Amino acid sequence: MEPISLVERLGRWSSGRGALYLLLAARIRTLIDEGELPPGALLPPDRVLATALSVGRSTVVAAYDLLCGEGRIVRRQGSGTRVAGPPVATSRPTTEAPAFLHLLEPRDGVIMLACAAPDAPPEELISAYTRTLPQLAGIAGDIGYHPMGHLTLREAIADRYTARGLACDPDRILVTTGGQQALTLLARALIRPGDRVLVQAPTYFGALEAFREEGAVLRTLPVTLSGFASALQEQKPVLAYAVSTFHNPTGTVLPSPVRQRLAQASAAAGIPLIEDEALADLGFPDVPVPPPIAAHHDDVISIGSLSKVAWGGLRVGWVRAPASVIARLARMRTVLDLGGNVPAQLAAADLLPRLAPLMRRTALERRARHDHLRSELARHLPSWEAPAVPGGQTLWVRLPHGDGRSFAQQALRHGVAVLPGAGLDPTGAGDGYLRLHFLAEPQELSEAVRRLAAAWREYQARPSQATYPPPMAV
Repeated sequence: MEPISLVERLGRWSSGRGALYLLLAARIRTLIDEGELPPGALLPPDRVLATALSVGRSTVVAAYDLLCGEGRIVRRQGSGTRVAGPPVATSRPTTEAPAFLHLLEPRDGVIMLACAAPDAPPEELISAYTRTLPQLAGIAGDIGYHPMGHLTLREAIADRYTARGLACDPDRILVTTGGQQALTLLARALIRPGDRVLVQAPTYFGALEAFREEGAVLRTLPVTLSGFASALQEQKPVLAYAVSTFHNPTGTVLPSPVRQRLAQASAAAGIPLIEDEALADLGFPDVPVPPPIAAHHDDVISIGSLSKVAWGGLRVGWVRAPASVIARLARMRTVLDLGGNVPAQLAAADLLPRLAPLMRRTALERRARHDHLRSELARHLPSWEAPAVPGGQTLWVRLPHGDGRSFAQQALRHGVAVLPGAGLDPTGAGDGYLRLHFLAEPQELSEAVRRLAAAWREYQARPSQATYPPPMAV
């Protein structure tokens, strides 16, 4: 790529806020994730890009070093700086995370094992809409803008927390358009460019994207969050993010003593801890779930959602936090969309106290499909490691060699969309993994595995695609 082309693509990356190298890295990262800079693309030398952008060379070097550490680019003496990944003929990658918009829309003939969510509204949700129609018809003197969320739903969510042993009132609840908006609002409220954020590695890619959009510098710990207290003291993050129950993507459940230590350490350090509970209700039958981290300290910020329990199209999530945090988020929410869909919120309020039968039924289905997918993988792809999980929706699959990014492209050519692990792990250790969901019908899962096996045979037969060199710094 000619230097001027990258400069034109960068557009207005500069801002009066934050370190320039972080802003430059964020813009280049976006161009990579959106496919504007495809795998293998040559980036301008440090000095050339610095001159073109009228910044110091150290700014470009720091931005490149940050992206190199994330595994987005590769720097080698004598061959320049390139976008990570083998060169491809198309200008846009076909399966790449965390730029995951392409994972949300179904494609003709493609089995979608990438985005994990129920693919149809359950009968309980339809019944909830039916029951709330008279309530909707009776609304008067209400223009429908509720930035904190409709009071009926906030009361229902607060009652649900209270029933779990976490005293709560509606002033501590903000209703959001799904859990992703909850993460986005919290990131905007709590992060400034250059701030450090502590996350598990791997973790939910939507959270990583929300943090990166605000220019965060990600710092990682294992999924078990061992060393959490020390990391708070040494790294000085502005917040920490944890998926404690049926962790996305590994399915891990943190035990109660660990949860208590996390709550105590974050409180002692004065650092907000966000506990993402979007998957907390997705245990398999008879799987015990410890109390949430927030049960050990009331200032822990909780995120919840009905997208995984009921249906993604419902688009109802929430934040539980101290009232002062909720008030701040509500002001930000007003600028974004003035509030959520009222009919959906009324239906959600009706559904919440009636969730138990739905969760029991879907737990049985998910366990059966989890077992079926693992059995099919063991039969057709015995060299893949797919550990069992106690709940959730996904398997974290380790490939025997190669990398998830290039294999995901191969799999898509065979009609299966999978999520490569690289976008879920800022350390680069996820390159050899795939995340597969097990929500599809058994026959569809069987067909998906047959296609994956065919893709794997072809992938192995092409040595140039079967290996993926790790990022190297100059």
